[in-house]
Amino acid sequence: MDGWSETEDATEATKMICNLVKGQVEKKTGKNYREFKAVKYRVKDVEGGQLFVIKVHVGGADYIHLSVFQIPLLVHGAPDPKEILRGVEQHKTKDDPLVPFTN
Repeated sequence: MDGWSETEDATEATKMICNLVKGQVEKKTGKNYREFKAVKYRVKDVEGGQLFVIKVHVGGADYIHLSVFQIPLLVHGAPDPKEILRGVEQHKTKDDPLVPFTN
């Protein structure tokens, strides 16, 4: 394939990434999300980190897709990854496929 994983159910790690970029997402979209739950994801290993595409339930029938780059950093010898929001696709549905994007 193109190096991307199949779409899988969100893990605890994916949910944590989602929570860490929530502020960046709200700033980019100009919205405050009361509901913000990662439900599906795809990942690709790249030089310098990992790329994620994450489907997030934001209430009712509304979903958004996030493109996130995670850089593995070591702080005081312990892993402390940094998450960078690369893009947001709004107005998605539960059934929209997770397709890698940047915007």
